[in-house]
Amino acid sequence: MKIEDVKRVLIVGSGTMGQEIGLQSATHGYQVTYYDIAPEMLEKAAARVQAILAGFVVGGHLSREQSDAVLARITYSSDPKAAAHEADLVSESVPEDPTLKGKIFAQFNALCPPRTIFTTNSSSLIPSLIAEATGRPAQFAALHFHHEVWVSNVVDVMPHAGTNAETVALLIAFAKRIGQIPIVSKKENYGYVFNAMYNALNREAITLAANGIASVEDIDRAWMGVMKMPLGPFGMLDGVGLDTAWHITAYWANTLNDPQLKINADFLKAYVDQGFVGIKNGRGFYTYPDPAYARPEFLLGE
Repeated sequence: MKIEDVKRVLIVGSGTMGQEIGLQSATHGYQVTYYDIAPEMLEKAAARVQAILAGFVVGGHLSREQSDAVLARITYSSDPKAAAHEADLVSESVPEDPTLKGKIFAQFNALCPPRTIFTTNSSSLIPSLIAEATGRPAQFAALHFHHEVWVSNVVDVMPHAGTNAETVALLIAFAKRIGQIPIVSKKENYGYVFNAMYNALNREAITLAANGIASVEDIDRAWMGVMKMPLGPFGMLDGVGLDTAWHITAYWANTLNDPQLKINADFLKAYVDQGFVGIKNGRGFYTYPDPAYARPEFLLGE
């Protein structure tokens, strides 16, 4: 396929990142289908997509007519066969478990047309871990976005050794067509480019808090005060989602048998078990929509 042939984008997994990738694609003219096994997740996705578009209209980024046109290009389905019909490009955003991802790609390999390009939005796994399970490794690569997609508009294009050159070129072109800056990896790397740096910051910040070295607030104050940033590592984790951060940390803790990562995973899970998962439900390390770190007195420790 050439980039001109890509008309329909299938989003597999309708969580925060899936929602944003689909919306970014739809606002740039693509027909988008969100697929999720859970109908209630699709309902939440539809509500958030509509809320974001309403914000774009209020902010003057889209007209009401443009917003309506975007919504008309979006459909939602919990039927995998219907979702896969005529899909040209698949973007997968399910939990960071290579076995789960492999099973989902194998399912859609049997349902999607032979031309369909498969991509994973995995934030830490390399594509070769699941390439064979996709059933079409030559047409598979990582296409990893950052939250929020329309603001942090950098996308990693990471092929594996078996990805063909045509797929890489198409994904670069697709990224540019939906307003992203493609960063092409010359070889596979856990964490890609930005996340490799960001994950190191997260690990150290969580380690400091989990080991009782300093409070969440003081760790954020240290980062904000020195780097002159509007929020710190834990404020940023609230945006990522503590459930997502826990899944990633727990996976690597078990894979590497790393004692400190196990402590860190338990630290995060304590919040998740209370239902505190971040901005998306109003409570994580901070409470939203008025987090303490956004107040002028925060840096003073008040």
